[in-house]
Amino acid sequence: MTWELHLLLLLGLGLRSQEALPPPCERSTAMESSCTKFRWPSSTKMTSSLWICHWPHLQMKSCRSSVSWPQSTTTASPRNSFRNLSRVTSSPWGRSCSPGPLRTGRTALSSCRRSRMLICVSGRRSYTRSGKSWERRDSYWVMEGLLLSEMASTVKGMLQNFLDLVKTYGHIPNGGRIYYLQRSQPPLLTLMMDRYVAHTKDVAFLQENIGTLASELDFWTVNRTVSVVSGGQSYVLNRYYVPYGGPRPESYRKDAELANSVPEGDRETLWAELKAGAESGWDFSSRWLVGGPDPDLLSSIRTSKMVPADLNAFLCQAEELMSNFYSRLGNNTEATKYRNLRAQRLAAMEAVLWDEQKGAWFDYDLEKGKKNLEFYPSNLTPLWAGCFSDPSVADKALKYLEDSKILTYQYGIPTSLRNTGQQWDFPNAWAPLQDLVIRGLAKSASPRTQEVAFQLAQNWIKTNFKVYSQKSAMFEKYDISNGGHPGGGGEYEVQEGFGWTNGLALMLLDRYGDQLTSGTQLASLGPHCLVAALLLSLLLQ
Repeated sequence: MTWELHLLLLLGLGLRSQEALPPPCERSTAMESSCTKFRWPSSTKMTSSLWICHWPHLQMKSCRSSVSWPQSTTTASPRNSFRNLSRVTSSPWGRSCSPGPLRTGRTALSSCRRSRMLICVSGRRSYTRSGKSWERRDSYWVMEGLLLSEMASTVKGMLQNFLDLVKTYGHIPNGGRIYYLQRSQPPLLTLMMDRYVAHTKDVAFLQENIGTLASELDFWTVNRTVSVVSGGQSYVLNRYYVPYGGPRPESYRKDAELANSVPEGDRETLWAELKAGAESGWDFSSRWLVGGPDPDLLSSIRTSKMVPADLNAFLCQAEELMSNFYSRLGNNTEATKYRNLRAQRLAAMEAVLWDEQKGAWFDYDLEKGKKNLEFYPSNLTPLWAGCFSDPSVADKALKYLEDSKILTYQYGIPTSLRNTGQQWDFPNAWAPLQDLVIRGLAKSASPRTQEVAFQLAQNWIKTNFKVYSQKSAMFEKYDISNGGHPGGGGEYEVQEGFGWTNGLALMLLDRYGDQLTSGTQLASLGPHCLVAALLLSLLLQ
């Protein structure tokens, strides 16, 4: 056993001051066993192609055998087919046991999950950033781009992987490691299935897996519900909640150091709240920093004490889709069940989360018994998800954006108006949050509201193109404070790639392609950008 592992184990023993919560792992992982050292092949290079695809062979045990990567990774343009990709891989079973920092030869310290289909990951370092080998929330926007790129077979393979996870564990874990099993991710699997079926008309695949979709929603009902009283009536909504102690294994040292800033008796709760924040996908944000005297400190995180507007909108949308699915399959009993569930959630969201005066939905603070009225694009997720009863809400949402001065930002919609140093706060802007607002506003029948939706799309495409012309890469997030740059903050370096950014760019080009402009003259670009500029120009024509 290496000295690093000895140190981790000693730290774990020293930090486990109480047993108020279950441990972070329910079974042994490779952190407790030997694991073969291996290097990322120096000859393997991932280009800036739109999609980076892998054949992962992830195991549910320690990575004991030697790992060979050289031909198991390939890049694919949108027009490459699934069949063509399978021919260029070295075997139908590559390996992806998360090698750690590039070319360091560092031991892989985690257990892995088998996957039997080709998948597309979000960016170049998705396997190395924190051991995550899938991202369900990322994958939704990736799938939208793949479907526009005529790669439906790849989307089906990704869906099958997620469905297999639900069949095995009852939910989709937060990532491809055993210690992620206690956390899920924002529930977008039903929406993914809807987009795939709408594109392919593959009703047989839906019929085969409808029960698995229902099982995933059951996970949220059984494990993540909370009762909220408003106006003398009790409502049931959902929250992110991970009642397991110990530091996050993927960020062990950071969590251990952070715990030193709080009383010993509060450390297990802090670690559980950090895991809930990771489950939300907003890791981390001022949305969750509501529990301490200094709201800018990560130690004030209280994710599970908030009822998120976006989470409940995702579930409301999923319940409507499940009702539609069952109606299509001729099961009226289940269709009625999910129709009623959606109606109940819609009533709860209007009573607890909606603010008529502001014209938006807001996260509800369970401890303070009131809404958090700070601006976040997630406040408009119910509009994007179609979870509302008043058709005028899109125009009310526009007024909310105007009152919050969000439309004054020319390079994208900020993630918040608070600069805490966390990545899900100002000045960062993220592709999926742009989509929530743009497609939400586009639901309006008002020409003015639709024009604002287009202008927001134009702003985002210009930012993408400007940064690409400078860096020859797309990024997971962008700093919109001063002309548009790759984003920053948080726990890791900004990632190139990047799946959901690429996916949204294609969605906006598909929707507004006859109106969008790059905002840059070709003559002003360096030689390395001319090909990209010409390609974008062709797409925009």
